[in-house]
Parts: sequence; structure tokens; C-alpha cells
Amino acid sequence: MTKDACGRYFLSFVVETEPDILPELDTEVGIDLGLSTFAVLSDGTRISSPKFLRRAEKKLKRLQRDLSRKAKGSKNRTKARIKVARQHARVADRRRGWHHKASTQIIRDNQAVYVEDLAVSGLARTRLAKSVHDAGWSAFVGMLAYKAVKHGRYFGKIGRFEPTSQVCSVCGIKDGPKPLHVREWTCKECGTVHDRDDNAAQNTLAAGRADRLNASQSAGKTRAKVPAQRVEAGTYRDGHTTVAGIPASRPAAPGAGSESRRPVAGSGHAHGVLPPMSWS
Repeated sequence: MTKDACGRYFLSFVVETEPDILPELDTEVGIDLGLSTFAVLSDGTRISSPKFLRRAEKKLKRLQRDLSRKAKGSKNRTKARIKVARQHARVADRRRGWHHKASTQIIRDNQAVYVEDLAVSGLARTRLAKSVHDAGWSAFVGMLAYKAVKHGRYFGKIGRFEPTSQVCSVCGIKDGPKPLHVREWTCKECGTVHDRDDNAAQNTLAAGRADRLNASQSAGKTRAKVPAQRVEAGTYRDGHTTVAGIPASRPAAPGAGSESRRPVAGSGHAHGVLPPMSWS
């Protein structure tokens, strides 16, 4: 059992569940993640960014200002610190809940999902750091990955250096890099007018399909069995996760064989909050 900064208690335990395989679909989707618009899907769907941190910024500033005025070591300072921590926890909980709803809907509606491998740690060191952290791309992509395993879907990442914003999704001509303020551009070769995000989502879908096809062909040439999607990412019986076939480091169990090291789809950590608390 652990206690966080705002006084909530958490109990961790391992639960093994059966995979909930959904019926197969013919739809596939590429996702372009952004800041002004959280996600643009290749089918034209646009998911607005809720910006939970930005919306709570005014209250957070007031609470932080009250905390800075309290004497160090006093009980009032402890109370003020807990208030700040609770407000940050509310923001994180709202973001996590919204991520769960959006990722579940995408996985249920599509047989295959492709996203770009973003350099989040690099972007978090720029002037866009607060917006990047507020978006929570890494957590969202992680949810897509494990839910794809749980529901029998395919999840793939394309290379972060793939020029999705520079290539025309109609004729395939590379038009060159464009600054972020350019949201719409016209292809010099075919004359198609592109929305920057819609075009990037289409290119993400095309690149993801190509990578998946190349992987299948390479496995066929070497007579190697293509791993099932539910094995590409999952959780060990002791709760340690593995994503895209790369197991997380964990201490080896005494006498454990190769069978015990295989990831088990659908199992993982479940968290309960004890005791129930009222946030006002």
C-alpha cells in the first residue's frame, strides 16, 4: 500500500484476465497527434484537445501563491501543500479518464491503428513543454498499444523521421519542410490543397501499412512465424510489461524456464484507492 502527495492510499495487486477479442473489421486508421487539435484521424475525425492543465492554471496559481506565503514547517503550509497536490491530482485523473475513453473508442472502431513515434522528451525541452505535458501523448499511445493487444487489434508505430507533413498524400511528391504556422498548403506537382494534419494522418496510415506488409514479407522469406498481435505487447504473470515484443527488465525467478517468461495478454496491475475520499 502506498500514499501519494495529496493523501490518497493505493493498493496494488495482480489480476489475470482473459483477452476480450472484438469482431474483426475492415477499417484501419492513421493518427496524427498535435497540440491545438489533440488527434486527427485519417478518416477525417478530429479530436479536440481538452487542455486540462491550461483550464486549471488559474486555480493552481492561486493555490501555489497561498502555499508560498505560509511559514516553512508550519501546519498551515502542510495544509496548503496538500491542496496544491490535490488540484494536480484532479488534473491528472481527468486527463487519464479522457485518454481511456478516446483510446477505447479508436480501438473498437478500427482493426489496425498506426501512430508516429514522437520524440516527446525532446519536445518537452522546448517552449512548447507545458502544452506537450498537458497533452499526454505517451500515456495515450501506451493505452492504444495495450488495448490493441487486449481486443485483438493491430497497433503499429512508424519512424519519427518519416516526413508525414512534407509528402503529398495524393501524388507522393515531397514538397519540403514547413513551419508550424503553415496549416494548409498546395502541392506544386498535382495542385491538391492539403490540410496539414489531415495529410499527415493519411501519410501515417500509408507508412504504417507499408511497414506491416514489409514485416510480413520478410517473415515469409525467412520462414519465420509472424508473432500474433496479442504477443507483441502484454504483461508478464508477475505484472512486468512488454511492448512491441521487447520485455521489460525483471529479476529472474529461481528455476524459471522459458515458458514462464512469456508475456500473458490481458493480465496486469489493477489499482484500488483506499479509503474513499471526498474531494471538495
